Amino acid sequence: MSEDVNEMSRLRWRCRRGMKELDVAMTAYLEKFYQKAEADEKAAFLRLIDTQDPELINMVMGKIEAPDEEMSRVIQTIRRAVTA
Repeated sequence: MSEDVNEMSRLRWRCRRGMKELDVAMTAYLEKFYQKAEADEKAAFLRLIDTQDPELINMVMGKIEAPDEEMSRVIQTIRRAVTA
């Protein structure tokens, strides 16, 4: 198995959340955008994965702001991933 396949498998597992809505949103981004993303965007996505579910869902739903600009851009892309 290639390193890219292993990385994607690990990330798919990390995208599994306690809330179905987050599972769908995070996995949609991973499948549609992650591999083509620049390194800073990938790093921001990894920081989002480490975020607790209540805070993450509030960011995705637009109830609170992301802590930095890179994470904010990834949140916008996650929203597009879900609606695409």
